[in-house]
Amino acid sequence: MLSEYIQSALQRSVYKQLEDRTWFAEIPDFEGAWANAATVEACRSELADVLEEWLLLKIHDHDPLPSLDGLDLVIGRRSAVA
Repeated sequence: MLSEYIQSALQRSVYKQLEDRTWFAEIPDFEGAWANAATVEACRSELADVLEEWLLLKIHDHDPLPSLDGLDLVIGRRSAVA
């Protein structure tokens, strides 16, 4: 399910070429998940890495994650066992 979620997020990516001829990409609803690289392929690869780190941070902090195409990642806290 995580792979599907990541692929769905990457498919929503918005790319644009900047004046310096580098590529910039971001994912709507994933604030702070963006990348910049010399080629569109390198930009996509960097964005995938950034997205993985972004997700790990959100999961670690128990922050809610955006719903994508009916995919919801819900991470619950583990309960302490006495």
